[in-house]
Amino acid sequence: LKVTTSLDLDIQNFVQDTVASEVAKLDSYHVTNGSAMVANPKTGEILAMVGSKDYFDIENDGNVNVTLARRQPGSSIKPINYAVGLIKGATAASPFVDERICFPNPTGRQYCPVNYDGKFHGVVQMRFALANSFNIPAVKMLKHNSVEAMIATASAMGIQTFDSPDRYGLSLTLGGGEVTMLDMVEAFGVFANTGYRIPLQPILKVVDSNGKKLEEY
Repeated sequence: LKVTTSLDLDIQNFVQDTVASEVAKLDSYHVTNGSAMVANPKTGEILAMVGSKDYFDIENDGNVNVTLARRQPGSSIKPINYAVGLIKGATAASPFVDERICFPNPTGRQYCPVNYDGKFHGVVQMRFALANSFNIPAVKMLKHNSVEAMIATASAMGIQTFDSPDRYGLSLTLGGGEVTMLDMVEAFGVFANTGYRIPLQPILKVVDSNGKKLEEY
């Protein structure tokens, strides 16, 4: 069989080198591996997929394709939460009060989110809160939206790993739920396509030894 993939060899090699060099820079932070994906959001074609810094580095799970593994996405999930807010009528100028706040937690201590810089920034617009990745406004946004609504929208955008809303709390908007990079790339493609979801596509065609097309994707 002859399989034609959507990978762009030049981009693939560039991304492979980039992942390896960036992981090397983080050695002092005990970072031992990394991954990356590049896709064309208009077509869904996967142009590069690098699952680890070095496939042959067995000591650091080089054989594991991290783009398919479940990992916490951190603040990269915030845009989906804010997108739900826009759906519900908020705007990029909607104000949030970035100050100390705690939320009840039925299972134990109150949940008191903090910002990465340890500071409070007063009244900020949504666009500013997202651009600076402030945590407290994001949690307030999710409190307004509801975990159920965020999971529903995330699922519609391509996130397949979120299940029962009962398993998650307000930390979901800060990366408290595991996702795959594959799903995140498809979900972010929805932003690039102004609301349309295009499934990722790694294979363009498969033909047999006689040139007969067996499958077209």
